[in-house]
Amino acid sequence: MTARPTLVVGAEPLTIDDVVAVARHGATVAIDPAALDRVAETREVIDALAVDPHPHYGVSTGFGALATTFIAPERRLQLQASLIRSHAAGTGAEVEREVVRGIQLLRLQTLASGRTGVRPVVVETYAALLNAGIVPIVREYGSLGCSGDLAPLAHIALAAMGEGEVRISDRSSSERSETTRVDASEALAAAGIEPLVLVEKEGLALINGTDGMLGMLALALHDLDALLLTADVAAAMSIESQLGTDAVFAADLMALRPQAGQGVSGAHLRSFLAESPIIHSHKGPEDGRVQDAYSLRCSPQVHGAARDTAGYAATIAERELASVIDNPVITVDGRIESNGNFHGAPVAAVLDFLAISVADVASVSERRTDRALDPARNRGLPPFLADEVGVDSGLMIAQYAAAGIVSELKRLAVPASVDSIPSSAMQEDHVSMGWAAARKLRRAIDGLGRVLAIEILTGARALDLRAPLQAGPATGAVRDLVRTVAGGPGPDRFLSPDMEAVTALVQSGAVARIAKEHAS
Repeated sequence: MTARPTLVVGAEPLTIDDVVAVARHGATVAIDPAALDRVAETREVIDALAVDPHPHYGVSTGFGALATTFIAPERRLQLQASLIRSHAAGTGAEVEREVVRGIQLLRLQTLASGRTGVRPVVVETYAALLNAGIVPIVREYGSLGCSGDLAPLAHIALAAMGEGEVRISDRSSSERSETTRVDASEALAAAGIEPLVLVEKEGLALINGTDGMLGMLALALHDLDALLLTADVAAAMSIESQLGTDAVFAADLMALRPQAGQGVSGAHLRSFLAESPIIHSHKGPEDGRVQDAYSLRCSPQVHGAARDTAGYAATIAERELASVIDNPVITVDGRIESNGNFHGAPVAAVLDFLAISVADVASVSERRTDRALDPARNRGLPPFLADEVGVDSGLMIAQYAAAGIVSELKRLAVPASVDSIPSSAMQEDHVSMGWAAARKLRRAIDGLGRVLAIEILTGARALDLRAPLQAGPATGAVRDLVRTVAGGPGPDRFLSPDMEAVTALVQSGAVARIAKEHAS
């Protein structure tokens, strides 16, 4: 496997692919030398304010509701450390490694902007933690999404101070995914990284940001790109195996409603169903079918709406990736200004929007699966695609699993961003709940992959049962891929391993890739 090139941070805005490369695939980072120069220049502004007898928020005052409390110079080191220790107040399960690495990268990008007032050593230390594979333990609950993701970011800052716990790769294991939980001080010492001793303003700079919700949005958009293509593949298999028509996906019909996402999905369905002997076997007036059910006929409209939602969300993500989120911030002309840019509303809203679309795509997929199993609607296939009807249950309970997931996705589609709860003695009296929106979207995307896997498993068996008629090149290739991990029609067997194996194919992107390779 070819090593990924090192990502240079601080020269230009990050991309979604950059986040995925570092967060998920372990790419290393380097700091642009010009960025370090900017960081050093703006630190001089903070150093000047630190000796000013007048109070300056984040430099010589307390924080949040305590912003009017002046802190004497001899107490400010303790102030910065206390800020991090007190804000590292997460609870619950550990957050996934890729999410934490995403947060580390995004905070590093903001620090390297030269607008936060930290010293160059802070930037260098954050880069060193990433490159050493030191992943601070961040807990599930704690962030309200304003002032940004305070608690998750504080857990990361605490590790940079050599406190708290982290995970490092287990060198005794052959599996790179295996990690060991150790004290941060031990991990930093082993990597030759000096723990940070924070000075004026640096504590705030390390925790005021939307990095948690943004990192999860970037990862979600990356995963959705493949899943929405997979949804088109699954729909094609269902339409083909249920003797549906591809005529409704004609380019001129799609053009009558020029929604961009619908057009893309319609084009995919045309290419996946092209040259299908099954589709051609029942074309003509003798077919007798006037219209396919909505779940078949309207697949491009449903999938396309999700594509358009993802496109809008990507626009918001790109803007956020080009942003500097901190409070207070050092402006280009050297002012230090308080602001509200840490509020997560822009990100939280699209995270919720995506959860709605994910639930809808999963819902229509489950309906197509259900049709395939019903002899009253599947046009000649056996009930539940069972081998010996009455003795075997076939894929009956696989559909139950899909239905159960879809029911949960509907609950996860309830917006988090409208559920503000005031905090900090009413100083932070309206919060975004963006972290919560991102957490439920991650669960929803996992569920979508499983629902699509069940439809693909069902479609593969249904295509086999149409023999001697042959599937088209694209759908046939997917069916053959499924057969490498899951058995074909026959007596009932332990079904869960087949479902998990096909889910792995879906989530890895293998289904989408092979369908594209064989599409007309």
